[in-house]
Amino acid sequence: MLVVSEGLAYNRDLRCPMLLEPALMSGVATPTPFRVLIVDDHPIVRDGITTLLSSQDDMQVVGEAGDGAEAVRRFAELSPDITLMDVQMDAMGGVEAARAIRALAPAAKILMLTTYAGDVQASAAIRAGAAGYILKSAIRKDLLDAIRAVGSGKRALSAEVAHNLAQHALDDPLTPRELDVLRLVAEGHGNKMIAIQLNLGIDTVKAHLKSVFSKLDVDDRTHAVVVASRRGYIEC
Repeated sequence: MLVVSEGLAYNRDLRCPMLLEPALMSGVATPTPFRVLIVDDHPIVRDGITTLLSSQDDMQVVGEAGDGAEAVRRFAELSPDITLMDVQMDAMGGVEAARAIRALAPAAKILMLTTYAGDVQASAAIRAGAAGYILKSAIRKDLLDAIRAVGSGKRALSAEVAHNLAQHALDDPLTPRELDVLRLVAEGHGNKMIAIQLNLGIDTVKAHLKSVFSKLDVDDRTHAVVVASRRGYIEC
């Protein structure tokens, strides 16, 4: 996992051994635990994260939410230190919810959780104000460190996500119209049907597809859908 602080980054998986702080003297107040709101549309995921965090002295789960809209309401009620937010949820997704929460509280600390390492969703989450972006497959390995990093004012990214962001940082993004065309391609429609549905000429559809192929560095429709899905442009 990559942790960023004051413009510098280091990989926690490759860190050098560190001496532990001496135990706190009796009577010295312990730090207030990070108050955490967990947002995910799968109860089993919320239960698993709650169990993991409950074993930590410096973390306290103060609430849960099953979708983005509920997350915004629960945030307003609870004012948690950190919100763990699933990216893909029905009704209101995690990125939209993060944007809404940051509108309520610009200093809110939000750590996104996702199944996919695609750069497009990660970039959107960061623009929405997320301080971290962690893969669910790495929850047991990275989540606790990520919460502590974000709670301390740093940023935390899964290594694979950081790599994908860097790899595509200078790429031209797909335009809204190119995405419209690509989504219909993903649904199995040919150029003629796409032209009818979007009220475009067939030559215009072909031009959009040519641009999509160039931006995604692919040669055909099938590969374009695969790459766009992997990067987070579309859901298949």
